[in-house]
Amino acid sequence: MKIPGFPGDRDKKAASPARKSYFLIPPLVLWHPLWHQFMDCMVVFLTVILCLLMLPTRLPGMELLGIGPHWLLIWVVAWSVNRSVFSGMLSGIILGLLQDAMTSPDPTHALSLGIVGMLTALIQKQRFIQEDFISIALIVFGMAVVADTIFAVQLSWAGNRHLDSIWIYYQRATLASAILSSLWAPVVYYPLNRWWQQIKLIRNS
Repeated sequence: MKIPGFPGDRDKKAASPARKSYFLIPPLVLWHPLWHQFMDCMVVFLTVILCLLMLPTRLPGMELLGIGPHWLLIWVVAWSVNRSVFSGMLSGIILGLLQDAMTSPDPTHALSLGIVGMLTALIQKQRFIQEDFISIALIVFGMAVVADTIFAVQLSWAGNRHLDSIWIYYQRATLASAILSSLWAPVVYYPLNRWWQQIKLIRNS
């Protein structure tokens, strides 16, 4: 005599193929090292492109006095925190040149972002501050002030604008950019830092 099964048994049997299909994609640690490198390059490339596209974008909550967050500066800080001084400076120069291609090469953003990458790597190398969201926000705030000051100095050296108008505008623009960039810094820093930590652990294992 056949004993009828419980309804719950059918649900378990029906769910098993779906559970098995979840493991069709192997964990990241089992991937070939070349795939790790390829995926890391793709993450870097796509996030840089996204930051470039976000620069002229003004969404609700992303604007103060007509100024938005400096997404490329946030990316440079996130990259330079755990890397060498040369790597941080090089990333800043490259992203600065990309920003110049979208705006104007004179004055250049490569100088300011290159110095930001170098200073961020130096600060973290000396371990003056711990690596957490508050510290990253403070670093981004300070580096935004440094970058905008360098940009204003370049405009002053150009000599084609009145000095008073340059510094009056950049006092307001620098404060707005620094506040917004520091508030939005965790949005860029957290996923990138988590990804790079996972890749580092896999490579060291």
